[in-house]
Amino acid sequence: MKKILVTGALGQIGSELVPYLRDIYGKDNIIASDKKRQDDSKAGDGIFEILDVMDRSSLYEMVKKYNIDTIIHMAALLSAVAEEKPQFAWQLNMNGFTNTLGVARENNLKYFVPSSIAAFGPNSPKDNTPQDTIQRPTSMYGITKLSAELLCDYYHLKYGLDTRSVRFPGLISYVTPPGGGTTDYAVKIYYDAIKFGKYSCYLREDTYMDMMYMPDAIKCIVQLMESDPSRLKHRNAFNVSAMSFSPKEISREIKKIIPEFTISYDIDEEKQKIADSWPNSIDCTCAIEEWDFKPEYDLASMTKDMIDKLKTK
Repeated sequence: MKKILVTGALGQIGSELVPYLRDIYGKDNIIASDKKRQDDSKAGDGIFEILDVMDRSSLYEMVKKYNIDTIIHMAALLSAVAEEKPQFAWQLNMNGFTNTLGVARENNLKYFVPSSIAAFGPNSPKDNTPQDTIQRPTSMYGITKLSAELLCDYYHLKYGLDTRSVRFPGLISYVTPPGGGTTDYAVKIYYDAIKFGKYSCYLREDTYMDMMYMPDAIKCIVQLMESDPSRLKHRNAFNVSAMSFSPKEISREIKKIIPEFTISYDIDEEKQKIADSWPNSIDCTCAIEEWDFKPEYDLASMTKDMIDKLKTK
């Protein structure tokens, strides 16, 4: 990767991925883009362009303008919001995706789009979910992510396009506030623990889901994209995760640092339904064997770092 276009650069992942990429490849080699510029601090120090991924011609022109060799496509509507606006979620998640994938093919670019544990469904094995297994998602977000996995495989097999992806679990960050994902409770719980000393959770206390701290997530994108393609048997998409925990377990970890913290439960049936359709834990063996995936943070070290960083923030 030498010249990289990041779509959805002001979102949950993009806002931390862009500065990480600029540290590695140089600020002039990373083109951050989003539908609108929210503020200068989120746009960061480097090139930022207004880009609607639904506008294919503008996307094509930008690739040519900056001599792009890699697209990292992050623009998408997340799970809980997608269930509130399923038709718009399909239009944005799929049309934006096929536009960027098509432009990548026409210009022979490397291409990354994140998938998600939402690409699994209630019929997938719940514990230690394999890399290759039945996938029948029941959420609009999951349907769009599975569709993207299949199309990326198709473009690689039919056209030789260098497509790569990971199935992200819930991502936890101190930089970007919760953005409409089902797993976002595991972000907001830290904010509320510090601000109010308590948190009301919309999921049951025994709801297990895979999670990853954002520093590990952005590192694994670069690691996969720079890995030897001859080793990759599963391009779209690799299971990746760092930990699996429940609201009860994360609250117990927070109490070790903030003893007065309390948690209560007010179940959101729609979000609970989505969470119940996802795995409790996933098997990351293929990512470990094919490109040496190895996260650094577990629940304890992540909790300490989150609380330290948010207190400073």
